Parts: sequence; C-alpha cells; structure tokens
Amino acid sequence: MAVPTRPLGTTGMDISAVGFGAWAIGGAGWKFAWGAQDDADSVAALRRAVEAGVNWVDTAPVYGLGHSEEVVGKALAGFPEADRPYVFTKCGLIWDENDRTAPPRKILRPEVVRRELEDSLRRLGVERIDLYQAHWPGDGLPLDFTTDPATESSPDAVALEEYWRTLADLKAEGKVRAIALSNHGVAQLDRAEAVAHVDAIQPQFSALARQSAAELEWAADHGTGAIVYQPMHSGLLTGAFSKERVASLPEDDWRKTAPEFTDHLRGSLAVAGALRTVADRHGVPVPAAAVAWTLAWRGVTGAIVGARRPEQIDDWIGAGAVELTGTDVDEVAVAIAAAGVGHGPVRP
Repeated sequence: MAVPTRPLGTTGMDISAVGFGAWAIGGAGWKFAWGAQDDADSVAALRRAVEAGVNWVDTAPVYGLGHSEEVVGKALAGFPEADRPYVFTKCGLIWDENDRTAPPRKILRPEVVRRELEDSLRRLGVERIDLYQAHWPGDGLPLDFTTDPATESSPDAVALEEYWRTLADLKAEGKVRAIALSNHGVAQLDRAEAVAHVDAIQPQFSALARQSAAELEWAADHGTGAIVYQPMHSGLLTGAFSKERVASLPEDDWRKTAPEFTDHLRGSLAVAGALRTVADRHGVPVPAAAVAWTLAWRGVTGAIVGARRPEQIDDWIGAGAVELTGTDVDEVAVAIAAAGVGHGPVRP
C-alpha cells in the first residue's frame, strides 16, 4: 500500500501522511509512561511501519527518559542509509535523575538545548536531526498540566525569542535540518516567526481535542508544516476502549486517571462510535478513520500515530488514502456537538 506524501512546509522534506510516534515505546518508570513495553516489539513495530511506507519517526528525549531515542536508534541501525526514515525529536523537558517519576521541567536555556541535542544525536546514532522541536514553551515550570504560567514564575524561564534563536543557530550550523515549535499558541508563533521562520509546528489535535485549529490555520498561512499528535487521542478513538478497558489499564499508565478516560469517557466513546460508522463506510479500521479526520483539516501535513506492536500498524497505515465525504464530516460533527467533548470547531 502506497502511503501518500505531503510537503512539510518549505523544508524540502516530503513526509508520509502518517508518521511513527515513539512516546509509548519509552516504556515504564517515568511520569507520563504508558506502562511496560517490550523493546523487541518496539523495534519490530517501527520497522514494519517503515517497510509499509512511513518515512518519518517522531520521538523525544523525555519519552522514557532517553529510552525511546535509544530504541529508535537501535531500529534505525537496521536500515540501509537510503532507507532510513526522517528523524524528528525535541528538546526542553528536563527530568530529575534522582526522582524519575517527578514531572519534567520545561527548560530551554541555550546551553541546555545544545546539551540535549548532543545527547539525542548520540542516542539516535545519527549525525543530524531532520526536525528539531521545542517541546513546550520554556517557562521553567513542571509539566503537570495544572500550573498556570500566567500566575507562576521560575528562575529557569527563558524568553521565547532566546530559545528560538538557539534552535535557528543550530540549523545554521547544520546540526539540524529544520526547526519547529510544539505546543505553542498563535501569539507565540508570531513572535518566533519574527526571529526565524517556523518550519513546522506540532500541536495536539483529534476529534476530541480541537483547540489547536487556529494554529493549523496559522501554519497554512505561513508556509509552515504541521504534524499533529494524538490523532486517536491516546487510543480513545480506536474503537477498542470501554469503561472496563480503562479499569484494566496498568497503574503506571497515565491514562488510567486522565479526565477524558474517566469523567468524559461516555462522550468520548460516542465520538468514537461516529468514527466507526465512517470507517465501515470506507472499509477501513476505526483508527484509520480517526486519523483521516485530522488529515482533512487545512494546514495539516501529517499525523503522528503510535504503535507498540507490528500488527497495530495495519490499523492506521491506510489513513492517508481515506478521503472523507460531506456525510462523513457531518456525522462526526453532530456526534462531537451532542457529546459536548473538547473545544474548538467541530468540522474541517
């Protein structure tokens, strides 16, 4: 099956509509883990994705506190140079080696960014990163999703212009091919663009999390690529979840207590049901329909999709070839509105 490709902004890279996300393969033992993971399964899943036509992998140092990048590096080493996928990674989430379960801090001081890059190059076994992304704004605060940066401050805070200039310098030095901002809003993107072109963005985006629609429009208007993460909303939109499935998740799986998997589960599953109807109409698995829904939005270049075992690749590899109809879009929009889940527009 050929996987369609799209230009990633002005970077010169044409990327497959779906990319391999390496968050879950970081394994257990850190704040935002998905539970234990077998490294052999991880390597096999990534190899299966590339062999099926995926030409990029997205990882980060914080995933498994270095382990995800090491596993990706191991998988990459098995490919001839000409067949290796593009490698995208990030910087700016720093963990405490003395307390690996504590929330990492958002630190983007220039010397920290440069140190992280060298560590990533070593773990990944590559000489250059294809897309280097500031993972979160560098406010110096813990990544716990409860702290309001508008009311909290940290001595480790770094102005956006400073850390974005650092990434631009790394690009000029040839250490990275392109630079990007993940989890940054429109006002921040405008500030960054005044310093150096934003090659790409990476926002969260799915039928349950549509708050980044404005950032996608910004990307489309500025010649900026956009790769969205969690298009299946961490598994909720795969058609495989239920209240019982949530209860059976390992205690160290962050999803077990997340609101969308608990308090808002009923509405989330209703949207998944509408996507199942779309999937059946197109003859594809539900995950492919969920990913195709994100790919239908203006500004989206590609979607990051995770897999922990090789057989899971088949569930979403065909998403790029699914062309949603007006009926498809209408049915999902009605389900989103009725369920009252998420924020933002309900249709492309």
